[in-house]
Amino acid sequence: MPGSLIVDRPADGILRLAISNPATRNALDHAVLGAISDELAGLGDDVRCVIVTGAHEMFSSGYDISEIPLGEFPVQAEKLVAHPFCRGLMALDALDIPTLAVLPGSAIGGGLELAVACDLRLASSHIKLGMPPAKLGLIYSHNGLRRFIDTVGAPRTRELFLLGRYIDAPTAARWGLVNWVVDEDDLEESALAIASQLVANSPLSMAGNKRVLRELLQAEGALDPDVERELLALRASSFDSEDLIEGISAFTQKRSPSWKGR
Repeated sequence: MPGSLIVDRPADGILRLAISNPATRNALDHAVLGAISDELAGLGDDVRCVIVTGAHEMFSSGYDISEIPLGEFPVQAEKLVAHPFCRGLMALDALDIPTLAVLPGSAIGGGLELAVACDLRLASSHIKLGMPPAKLGLIYSHNGLRRFIDTVGAPRTRELFLLGRYIDAPTAARWGLVNWVVDEDDLEESALAIASQLVANSPLSMAGNKRVLRELLQAEGALDPDVERELLALRASSFDSEDLIEGISAFTQKRSPSWKGR
């Protein structure tokens, strides 16, 4: 069954989008990602803050790759990751209003990047956050890596991606990967309190400050087009590698992988 997006208005000016895909721990599939893009594209002036969260006491386990046959992985993974996922992140990036990721449960892989694409992050104290591409034989996107570098710096990004680390919420707060950590019972009340503070602020200031921040980060330097094409090809090559087939197989079979390096 495809996932869905639960949409509600918990308070004036606040739109809440909750990922719901319980069979796959809220994995991001085409239905979920398309719904996020559609909702963000159709916002009215009455929405002053967007909360992105997850239902079923989970945020998101990342891309929904578990059901993709290995023989179809290069094509199907590209369709999921490089298109609807990127559109959803770009839609978040382009918003003039503040966005708040609320993490009631673990945020893994693409799910963690979705949270990092929001302006602010609030986490329940018991959760884990992680980046497992190194454990699966995947090369992550350069845009995704840049997003993490902008958030936690190069040393912590290396730690997350090269070790394939999972960290707890207090560690994530020390790193700046999340802004606040609260007890599970206080999560919703804290989320609405933060969102209400954002709604009460000047829309002019919000839009202007977000524009300045966006431009400052982009001004750090765009990649040379030839280099960017090379990095895109490098990532695509991992979709069709022996290591990826081994990584996915080992993950599903709950065993240690035997890497080939090709």
